Amino acid sequence: MDDSQLLRYSRHILLNEIGVEGQERIMQGRALVIGAGGLGSPAALYLATAGVGHLTLVDHDTVDLTNLQRQIAHTQARVGQPKVESASQALLAINPELKITTLAERADAAHLDILVAETDVALDCSDNFATRHALNAACVRHGVPLVSGAAIRFDGQLAVYDAKDPLSPCYACVFPLDTDFEETRCATMGVFAPLVGIIGSMQAAEALKLLSGAGQSAIGRLLMLDGRDMTWSDIRLTRNPDCPVCGTQLQDLP
Repeated sequence: MDDSQLLRYSRHILLNEIGVEGQERIMQGRALVIGAGGLGSPAALYLATAGVGHLTLVDHDTVDLTNLQRQIAHTQARVGQPKVESASQALLAINPELKITTLAERADAAHLDILVAETDVALDCSDNFATRHALNAACVRHGVPLVSGAAIRFDGQLAVYDAKDPLSPCYACVFPLDTDFEETRCATMGVFAPLVGIIGSMQAAEALKLLSGAGQSAIGRLLMLDGRDMTWSDIRLTRNPDCPVCGTQLQDLP
């Protein structure tokens, strides 16, 4: 770490829980962010400011005027651009030392498997169950922690899943594959703008804690926020031994 980096990250280094060693682990870390919209914008911005060594952003969509109400990585001047390219410009404007890989695509299960194998932590900032389950399966397969966030209307939720923890459930334990969930979209249901900022920032916080070793992760908990009165519910989660995704694969992890 050179003098410029010591100055840039000095407020992290001052924290006993992080220090020089923790900051170096962050700078050597690799994070995969699936989705560069409402959740992915604040998550990626905070990962960038914290100096995560390599960020991979995946999103197939382009910036739309309706996104600007909440997706803070984008600007009106970049309407029509791929979201990953717009977000990359925002991140590099803050921290030009970043290494960023941008993928303007809807990653399928096969590609997610490759991407997860090359990362240290994955952040699910997507908006559909198919992607969430494909990402979860890849994280279980490779033993990579998954930081999952969701937000709609005034309701937000956050959970951390770690396949290397024998007590941790995976996403499919909590939201089974065979459950008939109704897809909810901001375009039809609406979303309170600051809510995605709150949840996305918390996703970044959990990812940085995992990378640096600071604090205690929210593994095994489902945190739910009611933005109408700003009350939190904290539900303890347990692994389903019959889960078709992690029930048998966890015992084979190193």
